[in-house]
Amino acid sequence: MAPWSRRSRTPLTGKVVLVTGAARGIGAELARRAARRGARVALAGLEPELLAQVAAELGPEHLWVECDVTDAEALRTAVARTVDTFGGLDVVVANAGIAPLTTVMTGSAHALSRTIEVDLTGAMLTAHAALPAIAERRGHVLLVSSAAAFTVLPGMSAYCAAKAGLERFGDALRLEVAHRGVTVASAHPTWIDTDMVRDTEEALPTFAEARRSLPGPLGAYTSVEDCAEALVENLETRGRRVFVPRSVGVVSALRQAVTGAVAEKFVLRLSAARVPQLERDIAALRGREFGRSSLGGRRAR
Repeated sequence: MAPWSRRSRTPLTGKVVLVTGAARGIGAELARRAARRGARVALAGLEPELLAQVAAELGPEHLWVECDVTDAEALRTAVARTVDTFGGLDVVVANAGIAPLTTVMTGSAHALSRTIEVDLTGAMLTAHAALPAIAERRGHVLLVSSAAAFTVLPGMSAYCAAKAGLERFGDALRLEVAHRGVTVASAHPTWIDTDMVRDTEEALPTFAEARRSLPGPLGAYTSVEDCAEALVENLETRGRRVFVPRSVGVVSALRQAVTGAVAEKFVLRLSAARVPQLERDIAALRGREFGRSSLGGRRAR
């Protein structure tokens, strides 16, 4: 039987945690909070200067490594360096992600495929690379999905597809590794005050307007700090889901009502008015398909 339950807690003190997308935003703040709880943290990402800054802030007992999550060999190297440095690996957080500034009609094939490649395939490859070491310590995998796994907005087609796929990947993976004592969770934040979200709303005013019109927690911002705190709690409690804010759990439970035929009729009417303006916003970007702080177009190093 696995040495955990929803009522128990596995403190992070002395544990080794690998976080992807750790140079900024949720990943960087999660790394800070894990370190404060006594974890030794390995930060992985594509921005070496920022990774080095965060690692220096955490202290000399932590590690950073440049790594593209779509490169399986780079991920294996990141895991190997983590294990060599710290003697093992207890937790992996697949956090790296991007969001394109396009609809399917207005975007390039690259923008669509790269979003799936980073947000879904990259998270799968992260878990794949880390699992042998995680299993040795009966550890934990946290996949950062999104409320977009069970809600939709125009302009988020590829992102929603990736995040919904990641939730299902996690649910199947949980079954595959339970006998090894490994736990798997998916996190589902709504709108977090990160560079990626700010970039999107700055570039696409119509998208920002649509977000603000969403009801309840689906349209509200949550701070990076509150989101990271919820995620780091999961690294100790190891529940199967993290909702940020918690009220998003109600939306998940009622997802058929949110995305079903009746709700879709209402959303279709709104979209018919908003999508033409959204596409004009996109055209004004003159071919730019990702936010200024997104590394969506970059390839493996």
